[in-house]
Amino acid sequence: MQGKRVVVLTGAGISAESGIRTFRDDGGLWENHRLEDVATPEAWRADPGLVWRFYQARRRQLNEVKPNPAHEALAQLAEGLDNFTLITQNVDDLHERGGSSDVVHMHGQLVTLRCEASGRSEVRMSDSDLSDTFLRCSCCVEPARLRPDIVWFGEMPMHMEAIYAAVDACEVFVVVGSSGHVYPAADLVHIAKANGARTVLVNAEAPLNVEAFDEVHLGKAGELLPGLVETWLSDSE
Repeated sequence: MQGKRVVVLTGAGISAESGIRTFRDDGGLWENHRLEDVATPEAWRADPGLVWRFYQARRRQLNEVKPNPAHEALAQLAEGLDNFTLITQNVDDLHERGGSSDVVHMHGQLVTLRCEASGRSEVRMSDSDLSDTFLRCSCCVEPARLRPDIVWFGEMPMHMEAIYAAVDACEVFVVVGSSGHVYPAADLVHIAKANGARTVLVNAEAPLNVEAFDEVHLGKAGELLPGLVETWLSDSE
């Protein structure tokens, strides 16, 4: 991969190996609530307290988990390449804590909250920021309520212009821990392949879009990626 333009897309699988619970755990329910009850703009308008408690529980969980060898391997890959873009569907901060910088979070982040008035995001992860009490922003003269800085179902993913530009131009496109269920992320491999990129998959099981990959590695990312990255960094092809 040396000398190549490389893009990596990560999904829920890489975080699940660190113990992050996913939406699909427990039959897609959270405290007996459907995802539609806690992860849509309509849910926020209808019952903001319920939605807030859900995301505050997820934010508190960040303090209980650590990056795994897959996160650290991707940071090592970035350090060894001149042209590298890391895109994630995950809303946790495990990539950053694993050593990566300039991570493109297409579905938002748990560590930040967004002002409902200005749309500005701010990092709010102190102990006092993690209670079930609504928080107010620090950017407005009259502080406004903060909402989770998350792309909810029905909202447009973030940074899509930059993501499409990176994928269009890449020569190697790697997917780690993604099920191929969620669009537009699931379609990025097809875009990369159509533009001539070599496509690589590292996943626990074959996803829905497995036919789009030139190279497939099935197993835990934390076990596979360190060795793969070592190989890729020594590969000048």
